[in-house]
Amino acid sequence: MDNLSGSVERITFYNPENGYTVLRLRPEVRGRQHPVRAASPPGRDGLPGLSADGLVTVVGNLPELSPGEHLRLQGVWDTHPKHGQQFKSEVCEQVLPSTVAGMESYLGSGMVKGIGPKLAKRIVGLFREATFEVIEKQPGRLLEVPGIGRDRTHKIVNAWEEQKHVKEIMLFLHSHGVSTNLAVKIYKTYGDTALQTVQENPYQLERDIYGVGFKTADRIAQALGLAPDHPSRIEAGIVFALNEMIEDGHVYAPREMLVGRATELLGVSPDLISPGLERLAQAERIRPELVPMPGKNNKPGKTIAEATATYETSAIYLTPLYFGEKGVAERFKALAATNISFLAERQLAFPVEELSQEQAAAVRMSLTHPVSILTGGPGTGKTTCLKALISTLEAQHKSYALASPTGRAAKRLAEATGHPASTIHRLLEFSPVDGFKHNDDNPLNVDFLVVDEASMLDLLLTNHLLKAARPGMHVLLVGDVDQLPSVGAGDVLRDLIASDVAPVTRLTTIFRQAAGSQIITNAHRINQGQPPVFSKDGGDFYLFPAEDAGAAADWVVDVVTGRIPQKFGFSALTDIQVLSPIYRGPAGVTVLNERLQEKLNPVARDKPERRLYGTTFRVGDKVMQTRNNYDKDIYNGDIGFIRGIDLIEQTLRVDFEGRITVYDWSEADELTLAYAVSVHKAQGSEFPVVVMPVVTQHYMMLQRNLLYTAITRARSLCVLAGSRRAISIAVHNNKVTQRFTALEWRLGNQG
Repeated sequence: MDNLSGSVERITFYNPENGYTVLRLRPEVRGRQHPVRAASPPGRDGLPGLSADGLVTVVGNLPELSPGEHLRLQGVWDTHPKHGQQFKSEVCEQVLPSTVAGMESYLGSGMVKGIGPKLAKRIVGLFREATFEVIEKQPGRLLEVPGIGRDRTHKIVNAWEEQKHVKEIMLFLHSHGVSTNLAVKIYKTYGDTALQTVQENPYQLERDIYGVGFKTADRIAQALGLAPDHPSRIEAGIVFALNEMIEDGHVYAPREMLVGRATELLGVSPDLISPGLERLAQAERIRPELVPMPGKNNKPGKTIAEATATYETSAIYLTPLYFGEKGVAERFKALAATNISFLAERQLAFPVEELSQEQAAAVRMSLTHPVSILTGGPGTGKTTCLKALISTLEAQHKSYALASPTGRAAKRLAEATGHPASTIHRLLEFSPVDGFKHNDDNPLNVDFLVVDEASMLDLLLTNHLLKAARPGMHVLLVGDVDQLPSVGAGDVLRDLIASDVAPVTRLTTIFRQAAGSQIITNAHRINQGQPPVFSKDGGDFYLFPAEDAGAAADWVVDVVTGRIPQKFGFSALTDIQVLSPIYRGPAGVTVLNERLQEKLNPVARDKPERRLYGTTFRVGDKVMQTRNNYDKDIYNGDIGFIRGIDLIEQTLRVDFEGRITVYDWSEADELTLAYAVSVHKAQGSEFPVVVMPVVTQHYMMLQRNLLYTAITRARSLCVLAGSRRAISIAVHNNKVTQRFTALEWRLGNQG
């Protein structure tokens, strides 16, 4: 094979799934870097593909690289019919450059935290070829460089040490699809024992580090020679298969289904799965139990006991979800059955004349029952009920709290009612170290608790919420049960309503001021199985016809970047939110984000950018947090804007509605571009404008509750791009995806 060394100038393409990379390399030949000059003829200096700018194209399956990194490659020269001569890399080693120019380029590229181009020039200018040796062995000499103090020296030395350890890990992990940023996470998690941990138990990475999945850990384990039937591998595969189902919203997995998934994933005999399940149960990582098969216990004429005896299935729970489900059932029933009430009068006077009969019944129900549920679609007056309830409580000097599952939903609740509202996590005073401050031992000290957007409540959060509710406190759950269920495990609101444990009021009347909105009337039409009616002109609900995903995506980009801002005056960046049912394909979230980023926040010299975890982040980008980060107090679904990228300190600064949050580059996999987001991620949020592609290629996701949820996110304008046939498919598909949950059974049976 041929050899090639040099520094990465830029990354042209990188596929994070398989590591396939196209990059431009500035080669070193005979200990020097190639200058920018006229293109070399084939074979000159032994480099067939050298272009006029002194660069060559390298392709191959490589680790995630950054400009400035120095590589030692082995491979072959190849002529591509379209792109000309390229170096196809077979072996890639990340090394330190040996030339003065290479050292300056490396240090100035942002590879070492704390050093930028100007400081790199001063350091290399002073120490020349001895630069790296000085940093490594005589770091105190950095104080000789003008402008470097002790703090900066300390930071550079620490960053150099981290870089060295990360390179050791990368050398080991290179062929297993682990990116540099993931290696940084591994080092930060385990410190100096990182390499030892990876080698001794690769599956530990999956449990400890966000971003490392079973397949990556399994590749490493297999390369280390771990037998395919090793108990650690079997157990890790079972837990991974179970977690995949939980990520789809299930609370448990039927044993047969889990065995099938784990067998397929691991490629082993099904006979090996049962002993693995037993070991996991003994270690209390999972909990098996017999429960009724979904839907069977509601057959007309059958008691729960009869149904359980006839239709039971073996359920496998992750242990926290098992206790979470039992906890929700026990606590909800106990709250509903209590005779204690902090509202001593139980029948507080409230302004009935301002409410419809339905609304008055809902408020009365919440005041006379310790636990109650209020559900209804948009425009039916849920907020009016809450305002009347709050006025009543304040008039009687009763204490209350308003909460929602997410920050955006809490902000909407506060704006709608004119009273403070918080996230449930903040209400319960959650901290990453101590957990929830309010719990069984320290319940909330309020008379009344209102939880809005209750369709978003997942099982575990509901359990923590109910732990903090002491007997006597009234709890009102408010939500639209016809929306999509929670992103997390469970279908809590639907199960609570179906159980009949607490009284439920369903608001159905659309009020006059809401009836003028086609968004609201169409939402109700869709919910009743009728097609929406589209505006010709002057309305708030439009369809741009497109028969395929590519054409729909073109319309989405056109209306977001041009037509809507020009006609209606909405800001493409802050007012318009694109939603999509799926992630892949021409009209999926991923491609739409790339296209909208290119149009709304294009490359510019004055906009720093950085490619991290396969995504290019640029100052000005709209981004979304994709997981709960309790340390930063930022939660899954929060949307913000990148206000700064520090290439020297290796950080992103994101503005979440006035709160500036700093992300280290190794934390950037918690962020994703948010010009387009999935419908699930938009739950609990409201936007002035929603634009959504709806095409038959999305048929797997075309469901009534998904379309209903999407259009009810729009406050002033809703635009669909797609076909009437696809919309019709969604409207008529009212089959709510069945989630495996036994909460309704526990509420009605054993608890």
